[in-house]
Amino acid sequence: MIEACHEVDVVFHLASLVAITPDMLDLMRRVNVEGTRNVIEAVRRTGVRRLVYTSSIHALQRPPAGVMIDERLAFDPDNPAGPYDQTKAEASLLVLDAVRQGLDAVIVCPTGVIGPYDFKRSELGEMILAWMKKAPSFTVEGKFDFVDVRDVAIGHILAAESGRCGKVYLLSGEQIEVSKMRNLVQQATGIKTVEFKLPAAIAALLAPLAEVYYRLSHKKPIFTRYSVETLRSNSLISSRKATEELGYQSRPVAATIEDTVAWWKQNRERTSSVLRGKA
Repeated sequence: MIEACHEVDVVFHLASLVAITPDMLDLMRRVNVEGTRNVIEAVRRTGVRRLVYTSSIHALQRPPAGVMIDERLAFDPDNPAGPYDQTKAEASLLVLDAVRQGLDAVIVCPTGVIGPYDFKRSELGEMILAWMKKAPSFTVEGKFDFVDVRDVAIGHILAAESGRCGKVYLLSGEQIEVSKMRNLVQQATGIKTVEFKLPAAIAALLAPLAEVYYRLSHKKPIFTRYSVETLRSNSLISSRKATEELGYQSRPVAATIEDTVAWWKQNRERTSSVLRGKA
């Protein structure tokens, strides 16, 4: 890390890991928490001017339905939603503690990132691919805020250039029902297939069995307890602060879906579904 930071002006720390199986929890903590601690130390030692840390909307406290999620909420290392939320919160608090000790750093918190250039097939990318096939597909009752990866990238640059030291900026997009997002994917693909929509309560009961299937089949997880809980949670999220202070803007989900489907059609064979291993 010290070598990578040598003579660098700004460091963007985006690396993180989501794990759903117990054997991966130690690796997730080492990547998300200890990895961030290593980056902070390397930035300090090499005199990097500014650190931009990519946290997550999931690192913040979870307010009840109807309450707007914004930067006034604190990072919650005891978040009951799971270890990913907890480790991202812990890492965010490490960055804020480093700021109090003199480090110039800002934090950005994206929502659910989707979009083109998904060469490693993210979990959301795999979901969109499934909806593009000429076959029946599943959705789960629920909604979330999804944001274009290109807008998130621009948001990072804006934070590096104009963000105030020690401040947090939410990079959100548009809240949308999962079923509606599937319809947008099929419209852009030019197909119409049968949709099996699982009620949220039933999905929560089936999710543990799905996780066992993913583990035994070595497939990348999509339908998990964590994903179901996310879709059932409060996703009323504001990026007003990033818009007013940084000039951040996000495009409509429909435009993102159109571009994403077009990209998958052209680049599907160039991608690879990688199940993260144990290091």
